[in-house]
This record gives sequence, structure tokens and C-alpha cells, in this order.
Amino acid sequence: MPLPRPASPKALLADIRALIAERGRHQWVAAGLAVLIPAFFIVAFVDETAKQVPGEQVVYAKSWSANRTDEEIKADQKKAQADKEAAAKERQRQFQKLADQLGIE
Repeated sequence: MPLPRPASPKALLADIRALIAERGRHQWVAAGLAVLIPAFFIVAFVDETAKQVPGEQVVYAKSWSANRTDEEIKADQKKAQADKEAAAKERQRQFQKLADQLGIE
């Protein structure tokens, strides 16, 4: 069974002109909306994700001298622990205040 012969560019243009001529205006409007609405959402999502990319962040590390004594290290650790506990108590106090405002027991 032989394959069909390829169509000429003239035949393709004639088919496109016939297709355009037989379609009503409402069909073209619907086709345009069918293309534009998904395109709008795709562009909106791409734009929103581009805004959420975090910028470059500089992280500073605390530096200590190499010849610290064990006592200095333990004192720093106790101070850090006390700061952490104070922050936790403050956060708990804020939540308790919010609970009291909302009437939660």
C-alpha cells in the first residue's frame, strides 16, 4: 500500500484559509480565551516563584581564641544556656498572655 503524496504549501494555505473562513467570531474568541487563560496562570506562577528565590545570605561565625581555658568555655556555655532559657520563658509568657486574651485555659 503506497503512502499518500505530501501536500504542497499552496494546499496547506488553502486549507488554513478555508478553516478561518468557516469559523465564527465566537469560536475565535473562545479559542483565544482557551489559550490566554492558562498562559496567564503559567506566567503568574513563574513570576511568583521567581520572587521567592532567597537572595545571598552572609553568615558570620563567632570566633574564639585557640587558647581558651575549659573554665572560659564552660562559662560561655552557661551564659548561652541562660540566654536560651530566658528567651523560652519570654516566649511562654507571650503565649500565656495571648491565651488569657483569647480566653483559653
